[in-house]
Amino acid sequence: MDTAPARNFRQQLLAILGVCFVVAMVALDQTVIGTALPTIVAELKGFDLYAWVGTSYLLCSIIAVPIFGKLGDEHGRKPYALAAILLFTAASMLCGLARDMLELVLARGLQGIGGGMLVATAFATVADLFPEPRERLRWQVLLSGAFGLANAFGPTLGGFLTEYWGWRWVFFVNLPVGVVSLWFVWRYLPRIRHSDQPPAQLDWPGAALIALTLASLQLLVEWLPQHDKPAALLGLLAAIGAVAGALLLWWERRCANPILPLDMLARNDLKPLFALSLVTGFCMFALMYYIPLLLQGGFGMSPNHAGLLITPLAVCITVGSIANGRIVARLAAPKRMLYAGLGFFGLASLALARMGAGTPDALIAAAMMSAGIGLGILLPNMTLFTQSIAPRARLGVATAMLQSTRMIGGMLGMAIIGTLVSHRYVAEVDALLRANDGLRWAAALGDPQILLDRGLADDFGTALARTGHDAAALLAGARDSLIASIHVSQWVIAALVALALLVAYRVPPVRLGRDAGPDPVAGE
Repeated sequence: MDTAPARNFRQQLLAILGVCFVVAMVALDQTVIGTALPTIVAELKGFDLYAWVGTSYLLCSIIAVPIFGKLGDEHGRKPYALAAILLFTAASMLCGLARDMLELVLARGLQGIGGGMLVATAFATVADLFPEPRERLRWQVLLSGAFGLANAFGPTLGGFLTEYWGWRWVFFVNLPVGVVSLWFVWRYLPRIRHSDQPPAQLDWPGAALIALTLASLQLLVEWLPQHDKPAALLGLLAAIGAVAGALLLWWERRCANPILPLDMLARNDLKPLFALSLVTGFCMFALMYYIPLLLQGGFGMSPNHAGLLITPLAVCITVGSIANGRIVARLAAPKRMLYAGLGFFGLASLALARMGAGTPDALIAAAMMSAGIGLGILLPNMTLFTQSIAPRARLGVATAMLQSTRMIGGMLGMAIIGTLVSHRYVAEVDALLRANDGLRWAAALGDPQILLDRGLADDFGTALARTGHDAAALLAGARDSLIASIHVSQWVIAALVALALLVAYRVPPVRLGRDAGPDPVAGE
């Protein structure tokens, strides 16, 4: 078993800084893309692939996280952290060079593999470096600070780069961060293993079945509401997903070294945390990807203006995380912080469900602050509680499963909310055009891209001027339709937050004292 050598404060600081740069790179990518995405879609022409820019990343991340969480437990995490940084940085460059939406979606999938590797290694590495929960909580403030700093600059930076430099720079900005991350991790992060046994063979059949199950599910969710998809194709996808899922469960019960440890999923002390992570991911990604669309497409804001208003969300993730770190260790019942985090996030979704184009910027920023504080409380606590419950030798697997369930929730959230918003918008626009004898304009106005691309809007206005229709009124009505559609999505999120409160109630009591670490396993 490789253990971390005794390290002084400087060595500990430099090691955790390497992890901080990794986390900052992932966080920066997630926040800059949201603000830039409406502009990207307007330029590359492909609103039907709007959700896929996020879901392709998440789908590939979900597949990568359990694989590299397991490999990190077996071989040590440092080699995979280095490989992940190289892959993520290279994929970021490919995203910036994309010539159409399909190329961007494919490059985002490759970036998602690197991001999944980073998630699987970075968060578990903190538990490797600092096994004692209270010490880990103190050092985790640095991690939260890096995450929050990247989040704080991300939306504003994304809006600024998109408006003044071009959207491609929201991906190129990852390059210098990747270089710095690579140097720190290579130079200062120790290699640690938690087992004396030789590494076991990876469960590649299990990994392939996970990929097939999730990919089929993702395509089915995306295509089911689309009228142009043949019923036979949808039935085939459903059958493939069901058979692959059944085979996955059958195989993992018999595999000596399963990539999906069903015994971990069956543990009553971890099941509520995995379920809570699933719901949190659904709500978090649905909000982060569709609020920029609300501000730019619905309210008519510029990317820079929208980025400034979303910045409080990112800043307050750090604020909430730091405040949580000072409070949670002092509580006799730390899980109460989960209720607080869900309360702040639910309040934000309720506020966003009632906002219109005339809502003052201060109120929008306040809602973003509430959502950020909620996430800043929820995300570190779910990780901390999971690592406090899971056995030491399986920290990587437990942490990877927590991150995977969050990403699965995010993937489903973006797909389902995206489908809901799209179809509700089309229905609202059809009703608007029918009332104004303008159904022949349904193809043009039924694509929200017209609300993001000034050139398309001008062409639409010129065409309608010849027929005597009021293009400005129809465009204003379309904006109202988009706002109403996204409002519905926020009501769905608020309902899921209420469900999450019930799930949080089932999280078992967690102790964060010095004697509260995970139980050792044989050989430790």
